[in-house]
This record gives sequence, structure tokens and C-alpha cells, in this order.
Amino acid sequence: MLEARGLNVFYGDLQALWDVSFTVPPGALVTIVGSNGAGKSTILKTVSGLLRPRGGSLRFEGEPLERMRPHQIVARGVAQVAEGRRLFPTMTVLENLEMGSFPAGARPHRAASLGWVLDLFPVLRERRGQYAGTLSGGEQQMLAIGRALMSRPRLLLLDEPSLGLAPKVVAHLFETIQAINRTGITVLLVEQNVHHALSLASLGYALETGRVVLHGSGPELLTNDYIRRTYLGA
Repeated sequence: MLEARGLNVFYGDLQALWDVSFTVPPGALVTIVGSNGAGKSTILKTVSGLLRPRGGSLRFEGEPLERMRPHQIVARGVAQVAEGRRLFPTMTVLENLEMGSFPAGARPHRAASLGWVLDLFPVLRERRGQYAGTLSGGEQQMLAIGRALMSRPRLLLLDEPSLGLAPKVVAHLFETIQAINRTGITVLLVEQNVHHALSLASLGYALETGRVVLHGSGPELLTNDYIRRTYLGA
């Protein structure tokens, strides 16, 4: 579904990704793990069109993305949940969700999508008239994911969804991500919580200083000595 080959990405003169290649098969849950500053978020920003690669190729369902603008990429079925959630704090939960269905292809299905999202996150149904900025951290993350789902994506990009959340909330969140994937939505997950992320992943990549250093199935990486030593404290 998504294929990156030899991506080189810069912030000004500073190179952030070095010849990065990865594949996200249709229907899979793929995770990219690594320490803070490894380049994980840069990958998602590049897929979303917020950054343009200076080298390499990026294709979604065979179509090149390198020169597309972000709204064009969303219209083709790619939605990103940004790190930090980036909600509209003075808009209600319902208004935030409705903003997610702005793409033309999603608008005719707004009611059905809204019903699905509120069933997926029942607390949002209870809070639908509440300002987004007054929600708890976990509720805000649910809202951010729900807003992305309102665009009816085929590929969902998640950037550090567990950041700043309590362990009990994190466990529930990852169960929900797995449930979303089971509906047929392909997921590319960027995450510092290595154990949770690789436990869910059908395929995983480890990133260090902008380079892919390991890849394999989630279970393979969980038992890899390098991963255990570097990220799991073994």
C-alpha cells in the first residue's frame, strides 16, 4: 500500500532521514520505533506531504506522493494523527469530529462515520457538546484519532499516541488501535513505547539517527537482543 525507497529528508541544511526504505502492506499494522529525535515523526510528516524528500521515492497504492500537497494526500485516503493531538480547543467534540469529514469524499458519509466513531469511543458521545480543550489527555487522544477516522482513511498514521498518558489509558488506547486495524484500515504507528508497539505490529522497523537499523516482524524484534538491550532494559 505504502512504499518508501531511499528517502532523504532535510530541515533546511540539516539532514534528518538517510536513505530510509520501508513498506506498509495493505491491512497491516506497521510500527516504527526509536528514541526521541531518531526521525520517526519526520517519516510521517513526509508521508503526509508536510515535508518533501530531496531524494528517494514515496508511493501510496502505486501513486507517487513526493509532490502532492497535504490536502491532496488526505483526499487519497491518508490521515495523520499528529503528536500533541492538535485539536481545536475552543470547538466542541462534535465540531472537531465534523472537521475531520471535510474532504469531499468523506462528506456524504459524515453521519455513518460519526456513528462509528462514537461507538468506538463512547466517552466522546457523552462529551460531544464539551469543548475539546477541557477533555483529559486520554479523551483528547481519542478525539484526535476519531477526527482522523472521520476522513474515512485507508491508511492511518499515528504519531506517538501514548505520549503523556497514564499506563491504564495507554493499554486501552492500543487495544482500540488494534480494533481499528481489524476493520481493514492499514495503520502506520510511530511510537516510543516499544513493547506495546511491537506487540501489536505485523511488521516493525527500528530507526536510529535517521537510518533504519533493523526490520522484521513484531515478535522477531521483541526478542532481538539489540531491541531488548536498547529499548526494553534487558
